[in-house]
Amino acid sequence: MLVRLSRVLGLGVVAVAIASCAPVQYPDRNATHTDDFGAPVGTQSVREGGDLVMGLSAEPDRLDPTTSASLYTRYVMNSICEKLYDNDASGKLVPQLATALPTVSPDGLTVTIPVRTGIQFADGTPFDAAAVQTSLQRHLTMKTSQRTSEMGPIAAIEVGGPDRVVLKYKKPFAPITAALADRAGMIMSPAELKKTDKDFGDHPVCVGPFKFVKRVPQTSILVERDPLYYDAKKVHLDTITYRIMPDANIRAANLRSGDIHVGDYMSPQDVDALAKDPGLRLLQSSSLGFQGIYINIGNVDGVGKPAKQIDTPIAKDARIRQALSLSIDRQALVDTVFNNWYEPACTGIVPQSGFATPAGTACPAYDPKRARELLAEAGVQVPYRVKLQVQNQPDQLRYAQALQASVAEGGFELDVQPTEYSTLLDVQKRGTYEAMYFGWSGRLDPDANISRFLTTGSSGNYSGYSSPALDDLLGRAARSSDTAQRAELYGQAAQLIAKDNPYLYTYRIRVLTVHSTRVTGIEAYPDGVVRLGKAAFLTEKD
Repeated sequence: MLVRLSRVLGLGVVAVAIASCAPVQYPDRNATHTDDFGAPVGTQSVREGGDLVMGLSAEPDRLDPTTSASLYTRYVMNSICEKLYDNDASGKLVPQLATALPTVSPDGLTVTIPVRTGIQFADGTPFDAAAVQTSLQRHLTMKTSQRTSEMGPIAAIEVGGPDRVVLKYKKPFAPITAALADRAGMIMSPAELKKTDKDFGDHPVCVGPFKFVKRVPQTSILVERDPLYYDAKKVHLDTITYRIMPDANIRAANLRSGDIHVGDYMSPQDVDALAKDPGLRLLQSSSLGFQGIYINIGNVDGVGKPAKQIDTPIAKDARIRQALSLSIDRQALVDTVFNNWYEPACTGIVPQSGFATPAGTACPAYDPKRARELLAEAGVQVPYRVKLQVQNQPDQLRYAQALQASVAEGGFELDVQPTEYSTLLDVQKRGTYEAMYFGWSGRLDPDANISRFLTTGSSGNYSGYSSPALDDLLGRAARSSDTAQRAELYGQAAQLIAKDNPYLYTYRIRVLTVHSTRVTGIEAYPDGVVRLGKAAFLTEKD
């Protein structure tokens, strides 16, 4: 299989873990790749001011933490919109706009979050518990929210004073702190929300080291230093420009020329050479996320709407989806396409986390013979044709082309359809696809890596999959605060998912970020977000 993949790739690219606060470790699974997350400015000599330019590999969707589904939006929002909690390089949850980790009642139904007071949003609006309540309520109830399922079965969001927010739950929900360390925990100016409502993403106003200035669609996003920020003394840059640069080769060339100072997600095709450049530094880490293939089973009326069975063999018959999974030579593909930088993904459980068990991380076999047998049992014509929409990006297309060769051995004909990233975001929500190759940057708690995508009716269930058995397992796991018990339940869930295959896990990236040695204070963690808020240009030596 590896030889065949090498021949195919030689022809060129296709045209076109934690409960609520326990730390999780990230040991290196490949001795040749050593994690380097970057580091704060610290005592280094830096100059004040300057415009930092970051090359983004895709355009973010709307800059609205409630409705966003894009990793690239997380990059921008990290500079302008702080959260109640964050995670550090070691995987530990730490307070950000909160002042401490939540306290939870003995029955698990009341979660109290202490929050900052005496600080301001970028528009001068005071930050307090009432402002937090407004944002959390929006995340929970807005019709187009992508955060609802991440927040769990909340019965009420109450203000317990100017410095306390109280979440009342119908059932215990252990993942809430981890959820509030991402977009569900981003707090928006209530004054701006009242003014713009659904158009908040056109001019987002939050608490952060920077504030939004302007966006030129498909070109750039500009943010500038916010003088009202509570920790302004640690902010050094005047502005950050996020420049949209989908082509990895162009990002690499611009890094070398100095036209950009940071490049996100550099291609494994370029990163070895970039790492040897004395003017550049490679940050790298394992990832909490995964890449894979959605199979549209019942997403007919749009994500979050009641599922309706799609009348195609692959949507109706789990044997065909299993055959497709058995046709994917995960190890050979990842080694050949990505120059040994990435690794196979088998489930939604991060292998390095405290939730990893043999059952929860087991890889599907590569067995094209069994795949053909399953197709024969299903009574479909071979080769069975599948339309696969893939981001129109060189690395993604290289993988899709190699995947064509792999699954052909198992009796499949893969029709690869290159698609723009912004279109894919829309396609996954509307359900206008048969199969779609798309990934997730990952979260600390497995609930956000599994339940979000596979729980019946979830705002992230893009496959339109519904399984009462899986719902029960994931619900029980979310209600438990015992890591070992949760790990056991997630292991059972992973086995069930591997049987039904609404989503086929394929590989995990390494987070590969390159920046100029002229700048410092840039950090990139396993959550996939590159942090620029406290970065600075180094003082030039005479």
